[in-house]
Amino acid sequence: MSKMKFAGLVGSLRKGAHSATVMRTLQELAPEGTEIEVLEIGHLPHYDEDLKADGSPQAVLDFAAGLRGADGVVIVTPEYNRSMPGVLKNALDWVSKEPEPPFADKPVAIISQSPGALGGILANYHLRQVLSVMRADFLTGGEVAINGVAGKMADGTITDEGTRKVLTRDLERLAQMVRVVELTRGA
Repeated sequence: MSKMKFAGLVGSLRKGAHSATVMRTLQELAPEGTEIEVLEIGHLPHYDEDLKADGSPQAVLDFAAGLRGADGVVIVTPEYNRSMPGVLKNALDWVSKEPEPPFADKPVAIISQSPGALGGILANYHLRQVLSVMRADFLTGGEVAINGVAGKMADGTITDEGTRKVLTRDLERLAQMVRVVELTRGA
């Protein structure tokens, strides 16, 4: 396999978003031979099936193609009202209706974060519920929910060593999952 490519989705549009900081840190920590390309979701139109009358909007087609072209997906999200942000749900709703569903059998790592004590775990679980309908394959056994995230970062990156180790481990596990999927597809 050539260089392994992960699509990165950031569930927040806010300037200085903690999720974007976590994603930048993941890009720094990506194992050798892997890269994470962040796919933008803020420009996608609000989901409306009427917009699909002549086919999906080009922005949606491009987004879906970016997901399809990735070996795996890394999603970093905050928790809004015990769920994922609407912008992330909107992006998922669009690609869930594509003829070639881009999340089907795709290895996915979900990382939630929040300044609070629970680390956005409810958004993490809700995201798993939604993606399970799309047949995504998740990393399991040790969901990553970064609590107190604001105190674990400085200068645009996660500085807390324990958190960096957890993120590194998650990326290594995702890369291993991709290798297993590739082996089974080739068999």
